[in-house]
Amino acid sequence: MANTVARRGFTTTRAQLGSPFHYAEGPRTNIPFNPLTKHFFWRYWGFMITGFGAPFAIAVWQTMKTK
Repeated sequence: MANTVARRGFTTTRAQLGSPFHYAEGPRTNIPFNPLTKHFFWRYWGFMITGFGAPFAIAVWQTMKTK
């Protein structure tokens, strides 16, 4: 059994960058935004505060609304 596995010759190939089905690899290439921009910090926290706070703000608004 060990000889069979050794004889199979497992190999891997490097992704070809010229192919339309592969993208550049490396740090920050797998995310849909650029964290190196000047205002990324403010945009990030604005998005997080809005996304996390909206459900709570909606709940408070619905609770305080007159029937």
